[in-house]
Amino acid sequence: MRLMKIIVCIIASIIIAASGFAQDLKVTEKVLPNGLKVLLKEDHKSPVVTFQIWYRVGGRNERLGKTGMSHLLEHMMFKGSKKYGPKQFSRMVQKNGGNDNAFTSKDYTAYFENFAADRLELAMDLESDRMQGLILDPKDFLSERDVVTEERRMRTEDDPTATMVEQMMATAFAAHPYQWPVIGWMADIRSITRDDLENHYRTYYAPNNATIVVVGDFEIKKVLALVEKYFGSIPRGPDVPKVAAAEPKQLGEKRLVVKQEAELPAIFAGYKAPTMQSPDSQALNVLQSILSSGRSSRLYRSLVYEKQLALYAGGDYDDVSTDANLFYLYAGVMPGKNTEDVEKALYAEIDRFKNEPVTDEELQKAKNQIEASFIMGQDSVFYQAMVLGQFETVANWRLLESYVERVRSVTKEDVQRVARTYFTEDSRTVGILVPIKKDSEK
Repeated sequence: MRLMKIIVCIIASIIIAASGFAQDLKVTEKVLPNGLKVLLKEDHKSPVVTFQIWYRVGGRNERLGKTGMSHLLEHMMFKGSKKYGPKQFSRMVQKNGGNDNAFTSKDYTAYFENFAADRLELAMDLESDRMQGLILDPKDFLSERDVVTEERRMRTEDDPTATMVEQMMATAFAAHPYQWPVIGWMADIRSITRDDLENHYRTYYAPNNATIVVVGDFEIKKVLALVEKYFGSIPRGPDVPKVAAAEPKQLGEKRLVVKQEAELPAIFAGYKAPTMQSPDSQALNVLQSILSSGRSSRLYRSLVYEKQLALYAGGDYDDVSTDANLFYLYAGVMPGKNTEDVEKALYAEIDRFKNEPVTDEELQKAKNQIEASFIMGQDSVFYQAMVLGQFETVANWRLLESYVERVRSVTKEDVQRVARTYFTEDSRTVGILVPIKKDSEK
């Protein structure tokens, strides 16, 4: 009991500190004449810095027949540019004691370098070079395209659950590009040409489609001068094509069955849900925490511990997206148990939110967890830059200023209302993984 009181006090002190962060982010914003946006935040707790550059391009900016271009281009960005040739980029970073990487999502592609504070200029030199001078060598392109097809085979096609989720997304979205995977369909990856990638690069990798985020131990004035030096002369690119596709209203439940070589069945159920720009997003985040965050959540406690229907159970809601995505639940069926019973148990937990208010303890615990996670993340300069980059790329970084306040304002009535609004059968897409035996066992 004493330990629990100590933990509660620690969380409370963290949450009290949250209001200070929410009210004063101390972010400096500047837009260069070529359209490049720059977000700078000083943090002098340690002599380190993270440099990140976010491009507004991902899976949603592609088309059927050429899916996966953004992810493949991310790979090629490490294959050499005019100043730094093949394999030199990461070597230069490591030689100077840093680390680097990149990632692609449905909404963005981002690159980062983490350095000691006195190496920040090197990051700008490297990134400005490949923003405008990527080589795209034909031999490297063919080799890397093969690497990506193998990556897809290992991560998706050899993973029955990943395959089922991919098929579920393709079913859930009829018109919107969220329907296809970020890595792309296998046939599409193989059809991408070097010219396709060149056009993709020239269209989206331009200062007017990018945001630089720098957080760490530096002086604003000096860093702005360096940004001007390395990026100010890069010409503005053409206006980026807008994504005109809009998902029509779903008019009934969608269901699919995926038969794969697997040990046990699994169930995924996704509901259309709004982005963080919606006033309902924080109530949905609180609901998600109560429903499926950790082993003390309602889903895990009910399906795994009490009813012993599932080996695992959980869910997720990612509201940091440009367009409305899915709030999904999942469960792995325990050996000897019935898939239909597990599915009914999932919906029973959803119905509880609709039919009865959450308890005061559940509500406060969920809000505390969300706030504490958000505030404790501020100890990392990388995390600070990440959330700034994400929020700015899909919406606006200033939404962070009211983040904690919006979490705190969620009521029991809000949670019940959003459950009734968004968790409807007509907006649901259900995927069932049905295990089949290997050919040798049939």
